[in-house]
Amino acid sequence: MLFTGFDWDEGNREKCRKHGVSIAEVEALFIGELTIFPDAGHSRDEERFKAFGRTLEGRHVFLVYTIRRRGDVPVIRPISARCMHRREVAYYEEEAAKAEKR
Repeated sequence: MLFTGFDWDEGNREKCRKHGVSIAEVEALFIGELTIFPDAGHSRDEERFKAFGRTLEGRHVFLVYTIRRRGDVPVIRPISARCMHRREVAYYEEEAAKAEKR
């Protein structure tokens, strides 16, 4: 899906910051390859997604986000981001290797 930007406010900025992930890192995740899954278990009022990716510096980050509309254009609304746990990194690397072989 194409989007035109990000929807940030103090709430989602702080959730990312408290886990040591900067706004710039979250936004840069979308430049690279992301492994994205629906997050139906936490989606009550809107569709949410879980994403696993790497920052430009190589940090593995787990992101939860949704798509919102600003007027007629879609924007990404980060909900929370944190560094991945070891098992998540292993899973991400395995999935990325599979994707490269395709």
